[in-house]
Amino acid sequence: MLIAIGSDHTGVDHKYIINNFLIKKGYETQDFGYSKYGIQVDYPDFIHPTAEFVNQGKADFGIIICGTGNGAAMTANKYRKIRAALVWRKEIAILARKHNNANIISLPARFIDKNEIIEIVEIFLETNFEGGRHKIRIEKIPKILSSSVG
Repeated sequence: MLIAIGSDHTGVDHKYIINNFLIKKGYETQDFGYSKYGIQVDYPDFIHPTAEFVNQGKADFGIIICGTGNGAAMTANKYRKIRAALVWRKEIAILARKHNNANIISLPARFIDKNEIIEIVEIFLETNFEGGRHKIRIEKIPKILSSSVG
């Protein structure tokens, strides 16, 4: 399984922790994130290539990280095939997969402890989509967006 990872400057530490964990678990990773310390960057510059990679089907899942997770999720959700979920608790990670079939997890670096982040990512990647009534709901998402944009 291939996981795309993107982060801004606030997510550098989290990105390294997650990437090392994923590699140890046998996942392949594609790193689109910022890698230096001390210089502020703009999250869309790193989230766009991550989301595009997932949107094109080149990765199974994506992990994106910025200070609040909001800007990263908003950016990723501009892509038609992306369902990026802002997640800061294990329970939300479960429901993002079970009910929303999220294919990108957006993590708030300023609000998730580095020790907790691995468990959240692992839960997200290992939880399956339930389908059923949830499938019907997520199929409506692009239709709503396409009819309201423009």
